[in-house]
Amino acid sequence: MMKGKKEKEKIEELENNISEENNQEQQVDNSPSSESEDKNALEKSDEKITELEIQVNEMKDKYLRKVAEFENYKRRSEGDQLNLITYGAESFIIKILPVIDDLERSLQHIDSANDADTVKKGITLVYDKLLKVLDEQGVKKMESVGKPFNVDYHDALMQRKEDTAQPHTVLEEVEPGYIYRDKVIRHAKVIVSEDVSENNVQSEETNSDDAVNNKDN
Repeated sequence: MMKGKKEKEKIEELENNISEENNQEQQVDNSPSSESEDKNALEKSDEKITELEIQVNEMKDKYLRKVAEFENYKRRSEGDQLNLITYGAESFIIKILPVIDDLERSLQHIDSANDADTVKKGITLVYDKLLKVLDEQGVKKMESVGKPFNVDYHDALMQRKEDTAQPHTVLEEVEPGYIYRDKVIRHAKVIVSEDVSENNVQSEETNSDDAVNNKDN
């Protein structure tokens, strides 16, 4: 009985040894496969890293190009603005040069002119030409005489009594005013009619004060 038990233990021991050997063989057999898989995974990782590096470099290149384009655009814009400020009046000057030419020709012939009316007509033509150039640029001369006084357009130099005009009416224009587009660039200097009723009230108040003072005395 004891002998059979020992033999059974020996058999189980042999089976365990065989099982361990098989496991070792499987491990040895599976080892190259595992290394291959790790190698493939490593290669794929390297490929992915390389792909990402390429994408990063491409993005850097695009970014640098955009920065360079923006800098060029900025320099061009600054140059255009500087030219606009420096030479903004060029077109107006070109248009006004013919008027100066006409004035110079008039001055050259004014001494030899026998008729004052001819000189006057010539100067009038030059004047009208100048006004036309200004009008094309949006500059217009105000028409003030006969209009109600307006502080937005007129600068009153004095008041004058005028029975035929309404109070606070522009009677005379000492210096014309000008408007550039929708902005007053020079107020017209004018003489305005007095308000007779205001003067009468002031006169009555003065007389009343004088009468009170005389009474007290």
